[in-house]
Amino acid sequence: MIGAVVTVTVDRPMGSFHPEHKDIFYPINYGCIEGVIAPDGEEQDAYILGVDKPVEKFRGKIIAIIHRLDDSEDKWVVCPENMSFGKEEIAQQVKFQEQFFKTEIIL
Repeated sequence: MIGAVVTVTVDRPMGSFHPEHKDIFYPINYGCIEGVIAPDGEEQDAYILGVDKPVEKFRGKIIAIIHRLDDSEDKWVVCPENMSFGKEEIAQQVKFQEQFFKTEIIL
């Protein structure tokens, strides 16, 4: 799936807070890929990198998978088609949420 182009429907835009955990602030856009069901039975979650404003929908390429070793969910990392990010940069941008899990980033 890395390299595939997908559309992310954003339910937690940049600048918002987690609906249940009010101390988690979203510095990047976060949403799901409609119609793609993840192992947890919900639609596949995705972080959006390389976009500097809140958006409702975003079409971009999958550049990485954040595999959670201690949870059933993996997160996809999506960015504009003409951009890329390394593991360290991805880790820094998603740390606000992934710090609570043991993860590996697959490029």
